[in-house]
Amino acid sequence: MFTGLIEEIGEITAITPVGDSLRLTVRGPKVSSDAAHGDSIQVSGVCLTVIGNSNNEFTADVMQQSIKMSTLGTLRVGDRVNLERAARVDSRLGGHIVQGHVDGTAELLSATQHDNWRTLRFSLAPALAPYLVDKGSVTLAGVSLTVSNIASEEDPQAWFEVSLIPETLTATVLGALEPGDRVNLETDILARHVARMLRFGIGAGAANDGTASA
Repeated sequence: MFTGLIEEIGEITAITPVGDSLRLTVRGPKVSSDAAHGDSIQVSGVCLTVIGNSNNEFTADVMQQSIKMSTLGTLRVGDRVNLERAARVDSRLGGHIVQGHVDGTAELLSATQHDNWRTLRFSLAPALAPYLVDKGSVTLAGVSLTVSNIASEEDPQAWFEVSLIPETLTATVLGALEPGDRVNLETDILARHVARMLRFGIGAGAANDGTASA
């Protein structure tokens, strides 16, 4: 589990095809400082397992499912990525619960610059629209963010916006995004659980199933 608070911006130093998967080598002195074999590090929102660590770099395999669901398959040597180690059980949850299991990608539609902050508008797949709400949480490229605006149900195109403060613009790769760029998107796990329960009728009929207390 992660918090969505990025620890550092890393750099892809090697990409090696391994069958239908990829092996990534990432330079990240901070997250590599105590990384051990089997540890989890999220790379721009995707949870990866460390299989090697040396010289301020770590190596991890990316399976075909992750390649299909994320932007990792489009990475090139030299690209910058957001990095975060798994949260400790005694740490503060400064962002929100981030699994590193992305739901897909979102395309940056526009970027509006304000005095010292920036609003980014992203496309949203219709299937994911029910899991995002105004002022709710969303993870983009591994960064825990708050939805600041979202399309109405009547809008022909699903979209949502996030507003980035200067710290987020400089401490993550989000500040370098241009319209047309894609980022990994993870919806709130709590929203997904509630939606799943409602589809099965769990909760709505609890009062009549004999389990509810008086």
